Amino acid sequence: MLMNIPFTVAPLIVYNLVGLGLLGDYRNGAVWATDILNVTMVSGATFTLELGYLMVLAGLVFLFVEIVKATHTSSPTIFDHALSMVVFIIYLIEFIAIGYCATSVFFTLTMIALIDVVGGFTITIRSARRDFGFEKAE
Repeated sequence: MLMNIPFTVAPLIVYNLVGLGLLGDYRNGAVWATDILNVTMVSGATFTLELGYLMVLAGLVFLFVEIVKATHTSSPTIFDHALSMVVFIIYLIEFIAIGYCATSVFFTLTMIALIDVVGGFTITIRSARRDFGFEKAE
């Protein structure tokens, strides 16, 4: 049952905890521009990783896990897709209706959730078609 929970909900939870002030001082989205890593490269340039980009990277890692999960054809897969759709709807509603969610970081996480929904359905349909042996007539 735990595997059916979409992992794309994790960035949503973390973002909301930060937005509500439970994981730090929010101040109009400035927390997402906080530098968390500075590395001087061989070229002499400085690579800077901001917290917002780390959130997006986490979302992409979770998207990868969700895409791998979508390749399995089993009965809980439909439940997993339904939960992914619910997560995307929550992202979308929060992006439109909640002030601290109107940032490019949250928008990118919303698009990751959308890709999870569309990609999950597409992969499942393609896998099911292959499993049942349906092919185009020539």
